Amino acid sequence: MSDHEVWSRVDEFYAQRLVGDDEGLSEALRANAAAGLPPIDVTPALGKLLHLLARSVGARRILEVGTLGGYSTIWLARALPADGEVVTCEVSPRHADVARANLDRAGVGARVRIVLGPALETLPDLQGPFDMVFVDADKVSNAEYLDHAIRLSRPGALVIVDNVVRGGRVVDDADDDPAVVGTRRLADALAADPRISATMVQTVAAKGYDGFVLGVVEG
Repeated sequence: MSDHEVWSRVDEFYAQRLVGDDEGLSEALRANAAAGLPPIDVTPALGKLLHLLARSVGARRILEVGTLGGYSTIWLARALPADGEVVTCEVSPRHADVARANLDRAGVGARVRIVLGPALETLPDLQGPFDMVFVDADKVSNAEYLDHAIRLSRPGALVIVDNVVRGGRVVDDADDDPAVVGTRRLADALAADPRISATMVQTVAAKGYDGFVLGVVEG
């Protein structure tokens, strides 16, 4: 059995016990696949981690950069009180339409506002503060997304940026893939910015070898 097969089986083992069979989430994944969206949603384990992190900080407002079909958005919205809000930025009208249907079907549509357009154009017009930010969009612009995330967050807010290991390619200075270069720029921005304290968590899971940044906005 390959390493990837083991990681996938372990993911499935814990998802069955700790996530369970949730029709709203499962239907969102089915709808995304039927609509031809790329299969790049967070795993169930990471989705629940986002949910638990949001609950742990008592989040009332969450910013998400990169909606796709709304799978992670459902996890985040379910962590909020009835009057809470997720503001999620999505560049593709088609993805946004799929996400809206998924969110409504899962019963959280009233808590979610989808902001349509390139995030670097829409983020400057958003109003904070947010209690948590989840960035899972194009990797080229992650350093810029980080700056907006910090600007829009309250002191003590969590900032999570997904897919920051790139299968280990982040440490290969000769790798000029734009996503890898953007990830290195993010790391440099995190190191240089006194407004945030952050670490990186490497992961092995059904989606392979990767990781995410977890940061806290300083007061």
